[in-house]
Amino acid sequence: MSRKHFLIALSVLLTALWGCQKEDSVSISPRSTSLSAEAGSVFVGIVAQGAWTLSLEYPSGTTGWASVNPASGTGSRNDVILSFSANASETIREVTLVVNPAAGASARVTLVQAAKAAEAVGGNYGYDVAPMDWLELPAMVAGDGRELLVHDMSGGRYANQGKSGTRNWSCYWDYDDHLSLWVAYPLNNSLKGSGSRKDGWGALDPCLPESMQPRLGNGSYGGGWTRGHQLPAADRASSNAAAHRSTYYSTNQTPQDYNFNTGVWASLENRVRNYAALSDTLYVVTGCQFDNSQRVSGNNSGFYVKVPTHYFKALLYKGNNKATVTDGYMAVAFYLPHDSGIPQDANSNDYICSITELEAKTGIDFFPNLAKRIGTEKAKLIEGETPNNFWKTH
Repeated sequence: MSRKHFLIALSVLLTALWGCQKEDSVSISPRSTSLSAEAGSVFVGIVAQGAWTLSLEYPSGTTGWASVNPASGTGSRNDVILSFSANASETIREVTLVVNPAAGASARVTLVQAAKAAEAVGGNYGYDVAPMDWLELPAMVAGDGRELLVHDMSGGRYANQGKSGTRNWSCYWDYDDHLSLWVAYPLNNSLKGSGSRKDGWGALDPCLPESMQPRLGNGSYGGGWTRGHQLPAADRASSNAAAHRSTYYSTNQTPQDYNFNTGVWASLENRVRNYAALSDTLYVVTGCQFDNSQRVSGNNSGFYVKVPTHYFKALLYKGNNKATVTDGYMAVAFYLPHDSGIPQDANSNDYICSITELEAKTGIDFFPNLAKRIGTEKAKLIEGETPNNFWKTH
């Protein structure tokens, strides 16, 4: 074959291959991947050259609550409808929509349906297990004697389930030990607000009867322990007076050593605000370990409260300018012994670790809803990643 004939044949072959590649390439894009708890439908767009079919994939244990019409077609169209029934459960559910071309690779997208709005349960005053799928919420254990209390930005009980209002902070309250295992909240410059800290001691949490709350208006717990915020007052600054005042609820406090509270812990709280200022949103979990504590506070507050043995922070960063491989998410944790011997000027980098390491130390599953947003493999990568320089230098 002459060089001329060879080049002509090669050109024909590449053109054919390119045509096949274009024809085999498909994409799928629902108008929204978040579905309401009520029954409804959503339009889905298909971009394709040739014939295709649609199928639905459900996680194990669920099936049949969604349908798609038409289930097959040719070429691009934007009038495909995915219909779904009402979610009667108090947990979210998901379905994956798959478009399969006649030849070539399929494309898929996962849609998440919100849970049914739940009422406060248990003869107590909160949720035994959260019906919300907010990113900051750790996993909860049914029947463990703790319940989720959720506050809105007016300082009251959050009860709108996304229909109106803005969530403020949530806590996992222990009725027997009279403190929260953790407090979780979103943080960015808008939610932080502006203004200086104002004393709000004595404010009562409207989610609980007064008789169940340590009384901290006239002083601390007793026994020399300070009132340590889990959600810092500076994270809800005084420009929003009600949200700021809610940080003084006793449900947001634990007995802390003075040097720890005003030293390495306060320094770490400042770092968290720096991270948040660089993010779109920073999802924060602040908590403590107290189950095996051998120390208790005095009873100035009306209760002898266990003194935590350790404190921790779990942080999930979302921002368009970072971590492109993991859809803009990255995460880090800090795990500190509650020890008066820690120097006040200690560097919190000495206590930094991955989310996976923090989960092993605490037994808590952090950010379980992240996998629903970006997939299990990416979520595992984020949670297991060794802390990078971003976390160590800001």
